Amino acid sequence: MEHKDTISYDDFARLELRIATIIAAEAHPNADRLLKLQVDLGGEQRQICAGIRQFAEAQDLVGQQVVMLVNLEPRTIRGEPSNGMLLAASVMEDGRLQDVVLLGPRRAVPDGAAVS
Repeated sequence: MEHKDTISYDDFARLELRIATIIAAEAHPNADRLLKLQVDLGGEQRQICAGIRQFAEAQDLVGQQVVMLVNLEPRTIRGEPSNGMLLAASVMEDGRLQDVVLLGPRRAVPDGAAVS
């Protein structure tokens, strides 16, 4: 496994990681690999486009708590706004992506809780 260059603690401290609950999920209308997710950050809702459609059924994600990178620069992905990024583990086999598993807390915590 290759490792990326090391970063300073100050670089890491710039990442704002928070817990969010997926409150709605549907197929992205303009992309076969994307899901369009609505998440609750505890008083704030956002839309995220995530490339997990082949690994998760939209309806199964609703209610799931996930770790989210909140302060990622917003982007428009295939015509839909995306305001953050979900953290996930990529399962590789023989150099090919086999599965994507969303990361979340082991037990329920308040939406918006900081991750450190």
